[in-house]
Amino acid sequence: MPKAHVIGLGKSGVAAARLLKREGWEVEIGDTKTSPDLLKQQQELAVEGITVKLEYSLKLDDTELPKLIVVSPGVPWDIPPLIAAREKGIETIGEMELAWRNLGSIPWVAVTGTNGKTTVTSLIGAIFQTAGLNAPTCGNIGLAATEIAIENKERGQEDKRTRGQGENVEIDSPTPLEWIIAELSSYQIESSNSLSPKIGIWTTLTPDHLARHKTVENYYSIKARLLKRSQMQVFNGDDPYLRKMGETDWKNAYWTSVKGKDNLIGNKGFYIEDGWVVETQIASTSEDQKIMPTSALRMVGEHNLQNLLLSVAAARLAGIEKSAIHQAIQEFAGVPHRLEHIRTLEGIDFINDSKATNYDAAEVGLASVKSPVILIAGGAAKAGNDKPWIEKIKQKAAAVLLIGDAAPIFAKRFEEEGYTNYEDMGTMEKAVAHGLKLAKQHDAKVVLLSPACASFDQYANFEVRGDDFRKWCLEL
Repeated sequence: MPKAHVIGLGKSGVAAARLLKREGWEVEIGDTKTSPDLLKQQQELAVEGITVKLEYSLKLDDTELPKLIVVSPGVPWDIPPLIAAREKGIETIGEMELAWRNLGSIPWVAVTGTNGKTTVTSLIGAIFQTAGLNAPTCGNIGLAATEIAIENKERGQEDKRTRGQGENVEIDSPTPLEWIIAELSSYQIESSNSLSPKIGIWTTLTPDHLARHKTVENYYSIKARLLKRSQMQVFNGDDPYLRKMGETDWKNAYWTSVKGKDNLIGNKGFYIEDGWVVETQIASTSEDQKIMPTSALRMVGEHNLQNLLLSVAAARLAGIEKSAIHQAIQEFAGVPHRLEHIRTLEGIDFINDSKATNYDAAEVGLASVKSPVILIAGGAAKAGNDKPWIEKIKQKAAAVLLIGDAAPIFAKRFEEEGYTNYEDMGTMEKAVAHGLKLAKQHDAKVVLLSPACASFDQYANFEVRGDDFRKWCLEL
């Protein structure tokens, strides 16, 4: 029995291990951490015949080397054990690539970009489901892609069993998968060398994950691999970096713009005109078609009009009717942790934008809410250009309440840029309570959590951070 090693005991890693086990591999998972939850999971997986090694880093000096190594999304691609594995000729892939090898016969919509991925993926998923398609979302949202692969395998086995019982057996057969809607980070693309979507969508590109990718050019080239393998490509024509690259690299792609038809590259794509989403040069007809009014969109902010265009583009390229698109957009309330309205208290809106984990996303968050605003920011600081974000703070924030490890870093930067109305609160609980008090003092309309940071200094992930914000808001 061939041996496979999975790095990382998160949701994706566990699903990958279970899929490999079903394919006949001898499977072990290693994780550098341990905790009561991980120990419990270790026992549960042992019952399934999967070995879990906690507080363990992969060593390749063992006599019995694995034939395959599968990497969870958050694991750097260039850690020494993976470099050594590739040098030894051991096949090394990501969890998403493993899913693709099982689900590649089904068409995929793959969404990548620095910001906007989750909203666009969720919106596309909602449209496809409203159109009656079995099209689950996966990747950084929804299920792990390998969980869908497991379900699909089990569905196939169930179909075989029912067919074996004869033609007269009445069965409630589940709908077969028709599309996969996947959100892919640069990490997942880096470790997926054959994943080839039917439709590839690129939302934005600004500096992010530079601690891992070193340069913007390298970050761009990793994401470009996915789009080059896509049958049809859709790009945000209002993103400066993508637009610059599009003039040379992506002339045959579909482009989107909230600024009208004249802003499309190559005159093929989707744009906004007179309050309508319009498509051009998509179907056999050469006439532009109005798809739906932008007023149907419930989410705030101009960036969400761009997200709307990208989502409509995916739906139309997949052949979905205008009526289903319009209905899905009208019913879509937004994405948790992305400008999510938690409550209104004494006329003050409390908004959770925990998913704003970099400066650009946090700048968009500030631009999207009423001012003056009390901003809660901080966490594990990232590399990047913070000046436009600080300029937006000067325009819109009555005060900034800092939390987490980034507090002294942000305080120093604020002083350098001439902004002094900030306080270091330390914890979310203190920041939310003080935020209400300051909002009353400054007649602010909004208390906004938009951290501009990763969450790993105080929380397991941005979702847990957003849930903590929600908890303290609801206890006010």
